[in-house]
Amino acid sequence: MSYLYTAISWVLLRWHDLWDNVVGSADALNTSWAWLLSIVFVVITLRIVLFPLFVKQIRSQRAMQKLAPEIKELQAKYKNDKETLQREMMALWKKEKANPLMGCLPILIQIPVFISLFRVLERVNPSKQEDFTKEKYGWTVEQFDSFVHEGKIFGAPFWASFRTDGADISQAGADPVTVKVVAIVLMLIMIATTFLTTRQMILKTGWSVDPTQRTMQKVMLYGIPLTLVFSGLFFPIGVVVYWTFNNFFSLAQQQYVLRKYPPPKQNETYQKPPKPGTKAHDKMLEEQKEAEERRKARAPKPGAKPQKAKGAKSGQSGQNGQNLSREEKIARAKKVSGASSDNGKKKKKNY
Repeated sequence: MSYLYTAISWVLLRWHDLWDNVVGSADALNTSWAWLLSIVFVVITLRIVLFPLFVKQIRSQRAMQKLAPEIKELQAKYKNDKETLQREMMALWKKEKANPLMGCLPILIQIPVFISLFRVLERVNPSKQEDFTKEKYGWTVEQFDSFVHEGKIFGAPFWASFRTDGADISQAGADPVTVKVVAIVLMLIMIATTFLTTRQMILKTGWSVDPTQRTMQKVMLYGIPLTLVFSGLFFPIGVVVYWTFNNFFSLAQQQYVLRKYPPPKQNETYQKPPKPGTKAHDKMLEEQKEAEERRKARAPKPGAKPQKAKGAKSGQSGQNGQNLSREEKIARAKKVSGASSDNGKKKKKNY
């Protein structure tokens, strides 16, 4: 993994060289803006590189949603033949150019990047390193010392974490209480934005109809933020900043891509039924009762003759005759006979 550490360090340091020439040693709000912008632009660099894969991820999800009814039919048809089911599903995916693994690819690529940045910023710690190791992963002694003593956000060094010993923080010229407060606030923002990012994706794509996939969606929505409550205490503040800005960037990027590639109309979304005792549940029961009463009202009564549809063309006169009463039939017969006699008189007159 050392080559990844070196690559991430190279990107971070190149952005720092650029921003150091632009803003210099500006430290408004007790923040080193050159180092902060360097971390932010590491996020932007990664998101730009991964953007084509992110678009493919959304397209693949849309294709899978479009194929959901067909996949459901295959599962019902080959429920006792797993081998045939797998073969038919792979053939369907290949035909429609859908790849279920594409949805995980961007996340799998971001994991080693996150680990690399974590290791790089964790290493840049004055209590863990000697002078001769400062140049590891492409760092110079000047860059190392600048990051240790100048790299901070609101007075909290980027290399420190909530769990960092107060003596080490004081040795670097920072306040341990400030570090803990900044770490907690940033960690809460990181957890909230992680939840919102996952929630945005699930709501736009829809809850899966499949129970297993729906469980996985819930694990991602609630499980990952929950793990960050504990693991975030060990993250260097620079890593928390990276994760938080990555979430903000993801929210904007997802909003754009999801609007451009909306879910297919035939996609089935899972709607959780309302809880018993609530107004929504009572309304649902009332609607079901009304629908049942309408169905019973339309149903023919036992022993009743089926009624013919109005406006039928074929055999219309015969059908009308069957539906007429006895008096109406007599009146119609007299009318027909009267018309026949009038016609006979007219013919005689002509002669």
